[in-house]
Parts: sequence; C-alpha cells; structure tokens
Amino acid sequence: MFIQTEAMPDPSSLKFLPGRTVLEQGTLDIRDKTETANSPLAKRLFDIAGVSAVSFGPDHITITKSAGEWQHLKPALLS
Repeated sequence: MFIQTEAMPDPSSLKFLPGRTVLEQGTLDIRDKTETANSPLAKRLFDIAGVSAVSFGPDHITITKSAGEWQHLKPALLS
C-alpha cells in the first residue's frame, strides 16, 4: 500500500493518506495510550516512541509527536 504524507500547520503533526477509507463516519481522536482499547491500529502507533496523539478521519490518520524527528519516525509509522 502506498501511503502519502502531508504537512500540517502544526509541525508536530503529520497527516497520513492511505488512499482508502480509514473511518466510515466522523472522526476519532485518541490522546493517550489508555484510550486505545477499541483501536488495535492506534495501540500499535502509540507503541512507537514519540507518538503523543492519533486522530482518525474518513480518509486519513493524523499523528502528533512529542519527541523525535519525522525523518526517523516515519519509517516505523509507515510499517
């Protein structure tokens, strides 16, 4: 799967566009790992050091980092 990324106005956030539906309706914002019980993907993303928030939209996933550089985080996030 080819996943595009898009810069956000906040440099600590990056939008990932997988080219397919991510969430059927609305949005889902997860601010810490304790809120990931209903989302195995969010749980796996929070397992990556530096991830501080995950947001799902209809066609994208926005990830916010608390530490690290995107060039180092992106390979782990994309895998």
